[in-house]
Amino acid sequence: MAVDHETSERWRKDPSNWVLGIFYFNKADKRLFPPKRFKFTGWTLNFANPVSIATLLLLIVVMGLVSYALKKRY
Repeated sequence: MAVDHETSERWRKDPSNWVLGIFYFNKADKRLFPPKRFKFTGWTLNFANPVSIATLLLLIVVMGLVSYALKKRY
């Protein structure tokens, strides 16, 4: 289901969708990477979407494995 630009902008600007002002949490928004509260600063994760949480955890695991492999090598 595609969401129109007006709705996505309203979600982004709504303070109730931001936990502590920096974590985006909106169950109605299915995007993994919505724009940050201030668009010019990039994108963030939608922490209400389980796929984005899995993506974040996978990224952390990969970074840890790469770090571990580099430490073992040198």
